[in-house]
This record gives sequence, C-alpha cells and structure tokens, in this order.
Amino acid sequence: MIDLALVKQQLRVQHDIEDDLLNSYLQSAIAHVEQHCDRKIVEAPANEDEMAMTPDITQAILLLVGHWYANREAVVIGAVPSAVQLGVDRLLWYRKRF
Repeated sequence: MIDLALVKQQLRVQHDIEDDLLNSYLQSAIAHVEQHCDRKIVEAPANEDEMAMTPDITQAILLLVGHWYANREAVVIGAVPSAVQLGVDRLLWYRKRF
C-alpha cells in the first residue's frame, strides 16, 4: 500500500541500513490506524468494515512512522512534549467509529 521509498522520503533517509526497522514501523502504523478507525485499510473499500487508503490516511501513517523513527524509546528525556497540530488524530478523527 505505502511504498518504503515514500517512507524514506518522508524521513529523509537515504540509506538501506534501517529498511527492516522502517518496514516494522510501517506495518505497525498501518495496524494502529486500522485499530483506531475500527476498519481494515484496502485499495477500494467493499464494505463498511473497510476504508480506502486515501491521502489523509497515508499522511497519518507517515506521521506515525516519523514519530516512532525519531523517538525510539517510550520516554523522551530533556524535551517538552507537545502534539503536532493537525497531526495523526486530526487526520483520522472523522473516520473513527462511535
């Protein structure tokens, strides 16, 4: 669905050393979005339990991968945490089932 080359472009990574790690982050981000939205991501949705891989879904996944790549531990020390405005939650809020 999302090509590793696009992930690497988002992260400004120009080497292949961390491809396995980036693929792991990518698969985890896809699973996270699917769980958050209570739907499976597909190319073209066939039923109400599916959603298409649209540009906003792609961007949410790329933001998650970028966050996990930059913050590889559960705790960040020495920085004031803040959410990125119009970040992942904003990209996905209207897709969440209530």
